[in-house]
Amino acid sequence: MAVYTEISDSQLAEFLQGYNIGTVVSCKGIAEGVENSNFLLFTDKGPFILTLYEKRVEARDLPFFLSLMEHLATEGVPCPTPIHSIDGEVLRSLCDKPAAITSFLSGVSPQTPNLTHCENVGTALANLHLKGHTFKEYRKNSLSKEGWNKLFLQVGNRADEIETGLSKLIQTEISYLKRFWPAELPHGVIHADLFPDNVFFEGNKLTGLIDFYFACNDFLAYDLAICINAWCFEKDFSFNEYKARTMLRAYYRKRKMNQTELNALPILVRGAALRFLATRLYDWLNIVDGALVKPKDPIEYVNKLRFHQSIKSENIYTIQ
Repeated sequence: MAVYTEISDSQLAEFLQGYNIGTVVSCKGIAEGVENSNFLLFTDKGPFILTLYEKRVEARDLPFFLSLMEHLATEGVPCPTPIHSIDGEVLRSLCDKPAAITSFLSGVSPQTPNLTHCENVGTALANLHLKGHTFKEYRKNSLSKEGWNKLFLQVGNRADEIETGLSKLIQTEISYLKRFWPAELPHGVIHADLFPDNVFFEGNKLTGLIDFYFACNDFLAYDLAICINAWCFEKDFSFNEYKARTMLRAYYRKRKMNQTELNALPILVRGAALRFLATRLYDWLNIVDGALVKPKDPIEYVNKLRFHQSIKSENIYTIQ
């Protein structure tokens, strides 16, 4: 989440006339994240989240994201529910940008995930995959193999501004992944961005999954590989095998993975690391002037990628 666009009081008041959610009490920008402009909106009927869509989010994809959230919420997945306007729409326009209001979820994101957090995320991710199986709409993953290459082409040799030799490391890894990326694995709807700041807890109880604006159809195990990268490294970039194994076991208890999926994890975690290196590198080198947002350091994912490249035994990514 972030704020790129400021909303005036008059613009907000006019926009909210289209909803039956009460009178505005306050509206405050949320600085976390990097993709859209988000606001915590309080009315006399309660809290809501107001989102203006910008940056990498394509307007044509928004109905998919909002329909998916509505579907999952109906299926019991703890995620935001889009609020319908008086005329029945969930997607409208504010400040000349697509905008939507969703329900507010309580809880906070863990700053230092523990084993219980990782276990609950594994269970929740498997549940999301199972409940998403009946969602009939489709969106291709725009940030898979072809997407990584497009982003790096836009960055070019500027990657070496971050670290000498980074451009070569990235191109070598892209070639490797293109050669060994799996062709056939169980697939379906994935979240594709389930980082700690997109999961809410009250204590150790998981209360919400948010930010579905990278959701798409891809390998289910790839979603798990993203979570391993996001949740199972410590702040010094050391890999915590216990967290990874706890997450994998919890996922497996809810949704049984086949052996092909398990065997593919070492390559999938490398692909997931490269994917977030790609977007973070692009954002770091293309900061938007005046945006209330702090881009995330790409070096974190350089270190994670190098760790995955160094692994000689696949046992580090197993449920055993």
